[in-house]
This record gives sequence, structure tokens and C-alpha cells, in this order.
Amino acid sequence: MPDMKTAATINGVVIDDTFAEAFPMSGTAIQVTADSEKWALEAARSFTGFATSVIACGCEAGIDRIVPPAETRDGRPGVRILLFAMDRAGLAKQLGTRLGQCILTSPSSACYADHAGETKIDLGSAIRYFADGWQISKKFGDKHFWRMPVMEGEFLCEAKTGMTSDGVGGGNLLFLARTARQALAAAEVAVAAMRDVPDVIMPFPGGIVRSGSKVGGKYKGMMASTNDAYCPTLKGVTPSALGPEIGSVLEIVIDGLSADAVAAAMRAGLKAAVDLGPEDGALRIGAGNYGGNLGPHHFHLKDIVP
Repeated sequence: MPDMKTAATINGVVIDDTFAEAFPMSGTAIQVTADSEKWALEAARSFTGFATSVIACGCEAGIDRIVPPAETRDGRPGVRILLFAMDRAGLAKQLGTRLGQCILTSPSSACYADHAGETKIDLGSAIRYFADGWQISKKFGDKHFWRMPVMEGEFLCEAKTGMTSDGVGGGNLLFLARTARQALAAAEVAVAAMRDVPDVIMPFPGGIVRSGSKVGGKYKGMMASTNDAYCPTLKGVTPSALGPEIGSVLEIVIDGLSADAVAAAMRAGLKAAVDLGPEDGALRIGAGNYGGNLGPHHFHLKDIVP
């Protein structure tokens, strides 16, 4: 078993002396509103579906927060969505496709920019031709909108949204526990705490991934394959990062509009899992990296321990 150094032990939980390795991404934020929170969430959940990993999905997306009517652009219930891709072109493609298929189609929806980046990408401008020549361009102050007739009535969408090239993808935490139940308990409280941090998403189902990966694999063409060093059923047949007491590992992956946002989310998640303690949650908390060769952002756990 590899020699895992300890950065700290807090409330009986061991924090590994390691780092999460993350990489640059292009990111944006949009605000979706509807006549009710139910329908704003329906549109947002559809938009963010199948967006867990750029490895196979082309993007990573998630709900940042519910936006109350007092804070939305049109005074209706809303949802803030974050979307990330590897470059501007990929981001623009995913944004336009998902907007047209999942928000334009959703009853009572409207869509607005929610990122103030100086670089702009098409939002409503990407799908305006669906209106088949009946689309109307409107400007209110410095804001540009498209009004598109639909069978329900009209879809209102801001023309463009801001984007950033300073987004960060792949921040992560690993929760090592005696049982699957304890690993899940630790991951769940961590996700709940991270959701209070602005400008971040956890794109996997419920914010948690059980199938953590390593780069490449034994089969030709595999970009990623199972992280065998952290698979408890493979202890004894492959070099393992797990001691005999570890029976289950779960991971949280974090994407953010900035490195500071990712670090803040990791700190919040660490604190929540540590507060839960080893009897009900994780015995150890670690992070995944590739020796510093994958990405320039290195989040050392010893520097973000709460």
C-alpha cells in the first residue's frame, strides 16, 4: 500500500497530506425563471441533465441556487445554472443546444444572462431562428433581448451572456469510510455544505460520484477508467491506497467560476465531514491528483483544512 502521509487529524478524522488537481475551464451562468418554482426547476433540471463530465457529456452543468422572485430579473421564481466546457466554442455549443431543447420548450420559462464577464457568447441569439422570421429584437437600456413566438405565447431570452476563461474544473474530495453507508453519510453532509457556497456546482448525481477514474486504461481508446487504487474489492491484487479498515470510497467533484470559489467549497465540505466524525462518516478524507501533470490548480488539503 502507498505511504499516505497525514496532514492533520481533526475530530478523529484523518486528513491526507495530498492535493486535488484541477484544470482550467470556460464557464458561464444563466438565470431561468418561470411562473412557479416548480417549472423553473423543471427547466433547470432538464438543462443540466447528462452534464456530469466533459469526458463523455461535452460539458459539466448544475444548479447553483434557487433565486427568489425578489432577486430575479422579472420578479418570478428562478434558478441560477452554471455551465462549464473545455473552451469557448464548446461552451457556446452546449449552451445553445441545451437552451433550445430544454428551456425554450419548458412552459412559462424565460432566460437571462447571469454572468458579467466581458467576453460574451450567444444565448437567445443562438436560437432566435427557431422563430422562423417572427423573432423580435428588443433593447431595454444596455440589455438586448429576443422575443420568440411559441404556441404557449412568447419566449423571452436575453441575447448574450458573459463567460469566463478562469473557471476551474475537477476540484475534488475523497471520503474513505468503513462502510458504504458511512461514506455516503460523509459525502451527503459535505455536498449540503458546499451548496451554500456561491459560484460552484457538484455536477454528478446528487453531487456525488462512486466511480472515480484515473487517466487512460488498459484498453485502447479509453480516456479514463476505474481508479483501481481506491477500489476496496481490488485490495491485494493491485497497488492500493486503502488500508484494511476502508471498505468504501466516494468522491465529490467541484467546478467553479474561480479557483477561490472551488477552494471555499472544498473547505466547507471538509468541515462538514469532519464535524460528522468517523463513527458516522469518513475515517479519512483525501483528494485525487495525477502527480501535478493534468492541471495547474493544486488544492492542498493542508491549506484548506477548516
